[in-house]
Amino acid sequence: MGLELNTVIKKGPAVRVKTIGQLDGRSFGITWTDDLASKYDVVELRRKCPCATCIDEWSHEQILKPDSVPESLRPVKIDSVGQYALSIQFNDGHKTGIYTFAMLRKMAHLP
Repeated sequence: MGLELNTVIKKGPAVRVKTIGQLDGRSFGITWTDDLASKYDVVELRRKCPCATCIDEWSHEQILKPDSVPESLRPVKIDSVGQYALSIQFNDGHKTGIYTFAMLRKMAHLP
């Protein structure tokens, strides 16, 4: 992957993405400018996909059944979306989710 992005997260102090890198076949990491290192499991990201196929646009209820996402799921391609998000194409064919850096930062399990 090896993307290097400078993306401002709008809420809170200006924290930016310092580096993004693949950690193994199923996960990648983001190091933020405040030196927080976050690890993201693509199976969990797929289960939390924010796209209109997975989340009802009006009720915001989850349509995707999390247990329908197999543990064997892997990323095929990860691209940057402008300076604010990542798009992940999965080996199950799903590719419409846009994971904003604000969303990923929230998922970083901050204290």
